[in-house]
Amino acid sequence: MAQETARLLITCADRSGLIAAVTGFLAKHSGNILEADQHTDPRYGEFFMRVEVQLEGFGLDANTFDAAWSPVADAHAMRWRMYWGNHRKRMAILVSKEGHCLSDLLWRWRTKELNVDIPFVASNHADLRSEVEAFGLAFHHIPVTPETRPLAEEELIRRIDETRIDFVVLARYMQVLSHDLVARYPERAINIHHGFLPAFAGPKPYHQAYERGVKIIGATSHYVTDLLDEGPIIAQSTLPVDHRDTVEDLVRKGRDLERVVLATAVRQHVEDKILGSQNRTIVFN
Repeated sequence: MAQETARLLITCADRSGLIAAVTGFLAKHSGNILEADQHTDPRYGEFFMRVEVQLEGFGLDANTFDAAWSPVADAHAMRWRMYWGNHRKRMAILVSKEGHCLSDLLWRWRTKELNVDIPFVASNHADLRSEVEAFGLAFHHIPVTPETRPLAEEELIRRIDETRIDFVVLARYMQVLSHDLVARYPERAINIHHGFLPAFAGPKPYHQAYERGVKIIGATSHYVTDLLDEGPIIAQSTLPVDHRDTVEDLVRKGRDLERVVLATAVRQHVEDKILGSQNRTIVFN
């Protein structure tokens, strides 16, 4: 059985003594470190660290940690987040008509590979209702047209707020989110792009790839920003193809990549392994 842990994520300007300050603080409060990763970016002079601490025996909890830790963090001008592993993240899934990524996420949730709660799945189409409800999950059909888009987003935001959603996954949700919606969930909305970004952005990337005669195809998962398909990249993967592959072959192979890449990004987010910087991510695998 996995141990319950707390995860501390830190970003700050690089300087000497940072690791000692963090580990010394945790040791002072009987924190048993299970994992510790750090990275220094010499170009921007930034320091990144992720520390996972066993909850059993740790002298601090969610009520006492902030006050004890803040003097250390303030002394080093740290930006930090603490995640308590005994709280399961609540994930909402948005989808349109293609269900391959949705089905994969639901299977991983049911088999407990993804340690999350899924309060609901929402879609601008009703096609996947029966598949979602077969898992015992709520399905909300929220149609979107140019005329109804503002009202549809209001309904989506209301459902997200009512169910205390921690993050949102766009599992082939073929709608562009508004600025207001994106701003509500910075680095908390994860998209899967059916193409190896930054090449072949936009619609039908596999058709673009076929026309260009590419030798690899790929999939990219990234955080959602106002810039379409240009958010910080979390996970990517590629697959070799050749002249014998038809467009249908590329689409089929691409769907397999999309499933794995999106699930990888979601798992890394759930396990608090991602730190953002300069429109990119530091991912501690």
